[in-house]
Amino acid sequence: QIFEALESALATATKKKYEQEIDVRVEIDRKSGDFDTFRRWLIVEEVTMPTKEITLEAARFEDESLNVGDYVEDQIESVTFDRITTQTAKQVIVQKVREAERAMVVDQFRDQEGEIVTGVVKKVNRDNISLEIKSEGMAGNAEAVILREDMLPRENFRPGDRIRGVLYAVRPEARGAQLFVTRSKPEMLIELFRIEVPEIGEEVIEIKAAARDPGSRAKIAVKTNDKRIDPVGACVGMRGAHE
Repeated sequence: QIFEALESALATATKKKYEQEIDVRVEIDRKSGDFDTFRRWLIVEEVTMPTKEITLEAARFEDESLNVGDYVEDQIESVTFDRITTQTAKQVIVQKVREAERAMVVDQFRDQEGEIVTGVVKKVNRDNISLEIKSEGMAGNAEAVILREDMLPRENFRPGDRIRGVLYAVRPEARGAQLFVTRSKPEMLIELFRIEVPEIGEEVIEIKAAARDPGSRAKIAVKTNDKRIDPVGACVGMRGAHE
């Protein structure tokens, strides 16, 4: 992905050298680091952008095997690294790396949606808190957000506190938070019961519904097809042992 970011950055820097809007492709040799630059035209049935498109008839004048959707390319002079080119390339590379990191976050945490995650409080704001969640395969930890409405009443956290909640949303947006965690939604109650009550974790008892008044009271409806098991007793425990 780093090579792809470099190629994209060099292509962007090259296009800035032209007054017209053109399409550019850069190809970097993965071993030597040398690169070639190509101006290209998309083959279309009807040209609407002459600086970036070419008709099939014109393209086949050079190569009869080409079809609509293919590209015609001409090698052009590669850019030299002056101050402006370097700055442009740096900006594109930083953007591409950030996009790659955000895509990795989505790929990694999509399968954990609906599960309990543990994080360390990084920052406390008036409307939310940010958490650092351990991320496998990434240079740093992933950042998640707990909105104020997803906290319990009168909950107060400080940076460094270790807390857990349910990851209820993984969003691929290019900007803003991607991971959203809740401590107040019914999903949190359900996942805690899965952990604390073995029969639920083993799917012997099924949770049919859950309702919660965060910080005050909660109710769950449970069911089992095993007549030997008292589902309410298993969840509440001896004299409320699970409460």
